[in-house]
Amino acid sequence: MSARATFPGVGALRETGRMFSLAIDVVRLTFRRPFQLREFIQQCWFVVSVTVLPTALVSIPFGAVIALQIGSLTRQIGAQSFTGAASVLAIIQQASPIVTALLIAGAGGSAICADLGSRKIREEIDAMEVLGVSPIQRLVVPRVLAAMLVSVLLNGMVSVVGVMGGYFFNVVLQDGTPGAYLASFSALAQLPDLWISEIKALIFGFLAGIVAAYRGLNPAGGPKGVGDAVNQAVVITFLLLFFVNFVLTTIYLQVVPAKGS
Repeated sequence: MSARATFPGVGALRETGRMFSLAIDVVRLTFRRPFQLREFIQQCWFVVSVTVLPTALVSIPFGAVIALQIGSLTRQIGAQSFTGAASVLAIIQQASPIVTALLIAGAGGSAICADLGSRKIREEIDAMEVLGVSPIQRLVVPRVLAAMLVSVLLNGMVSVVGVMGGYFFNVVLQDGTPGAYLASFSALAQLPDLWISEIKALIFGFLAGIVAAYRGLNPAGGPKGVGDAVNQAVVITFLLLFFVNFVLTTIYLQVVPAKGS
């Protein structure tokens, strides 16, 4: 047992298993009554209040950078007519869910982790368990569902703002043609591009909520442990987001054929 306990990487595997177990419990308890509707609404408003403004401010330069870079590249290869399609698809499929997830994890997830961590060190979680109240159903489920819902809504906002910003910078700063920008987009884009973006946002919100809740429920101890848990939650979420985004993008490109092919 001692050799197994000191095996390299066993701690990471144990933490991964516990986090996966928490995710299963959240999915299972989501359908158990009573559903904490008031807590869910409060958490939705809380996550929106800490993420909507930073997300809007980040989406504008993000879309502008993509549009300017793609516009410069298409001009070099003589394919200016495809600038709109390339930039819009890049924003909707990749940039929008990534920006949304980073803000949800960095702002909303860190706040969720700090809230649950402070409850843990004040022994509120232990008191709920003694009273027979499930802290996962009462506290974690509404926060994870709120992160998922807000992620989907913010993803739509980022897509719209990013596309409008890309259109403005391409047409105004790079002397692009508005008609060609819109025509190329409608010629190559398809509805599944929007669906995969929303699916990514939904999954990213779930991951951010689960990681934040797990680290918040398991701080090292004391206020310093809560601060360390918040930092760990953000880092772990970022790593998971990029890995899951790679997997989802690969599956999407293999399953959904490109328009016109």
